[in-house]
This record gives sequence, C-alpha cells and structure tokens, in this order.
Amino acid sequence: MLITAASNNPFNLYGSQSLSRPAAPKTPPQSSGNGTASGELSQEQRQLVEKLKARDREVRAHEQAHLSAAGNLAVSGARYDYVAGPDGQRYASGGDVGIDVSEVAGDPQATLLKADTIRRAALAPANPSAQDQSVAARAAAMANKARNELLNLQRAEPPGATLDLNA
Repeated sequence: MLITAASNNPFNLYGSQSLSRPAAPKTPPQSSGNGTASGELSQEQRQLVEKLKARDREVRAHEQAHLSAAGNLAVSGARYDYVAGPDGQRYASGGDVGIDVSEVAGDPQATLLKADTIRRAALAPANPSAQDQSVAARAAAMANKARNELLNLQRAEPPGATLDLNA
C-alpha cells in the first residue's frame, strides 16, 4: 500500500502536466561554466523556481511524516516524483511511502494495534491527501473487523474460564 503526497497542488507548473505524475523532465539549460544557465533566469522563471522549491519542501515533509508515524510498518523509504526546473535542478513534486497494511494472521489484538498505527501514519501529514484518507478509512475498517473478532473470541470462551476484575 502506498501513501502519497497530496497531488491537488493549486498551481500547475507545466501546463497540462500533473505535479504528482510529471512527464519526462525538460532538458535543463546548458551551463556557461559560471553556475548559471546561458543567461540569467527571467522573473517568471525565478518565481517558478521558488514555487518548485516550496513544493519540494512540502512533499518531503509530507512523506517524512508518514515514515515517522509508520515506524516498523514502513516497507520502503520515501519515493519521489521529480520535475526539472528552469534552473536545471530537480524538485520533488509528489511521492509515496510503502506501508505494510496486511492483517496479523490469527491475532486480532495485534491487528487492532497495527490498524491504529496505519491510520496514524496515513493521517500524520498536516494536509493528508485523498489517498491518505482512503488508507486511513481502510485501517479503521480493519480495526473494526479485529474488534469484532475479539468480541467473538470472548463470547466463545466457556463461562468461568476468565475472571472479570472490572466488576
């Protein structure tokens, strides 16, 4: 299961391309040896670079929040999609983190705990994406199923087999 950065970016930097799944990056400008492209960037290009930098920071923070909350359930590090800016640099425009969302076979209590961690990991970023919310909803459903299994196990125990200390 992949948890991804929000792809509903308010600005579309490359016309019809989506920031979450960009087409092949444009060829970077040729350097003249002094650290700049063959000419200085225009004001519009500088503004675009600033937007790309901001999006890069947002995406990296989003995926790091997933990783931090997922703990040992993360099956991969963050994977990023990139776009090339007019300055020739690559900027993260979207990303995802692999999370183990399988149930714990034969152990509804462990599944319940795992579902809670999955849900926290999915909702960890400040602005969870639609995909993040979908993963969180599936984790909540997994938790409900595990709770039902636990209740069924408790009902199946013979009377007097357990001592209720809460009574």
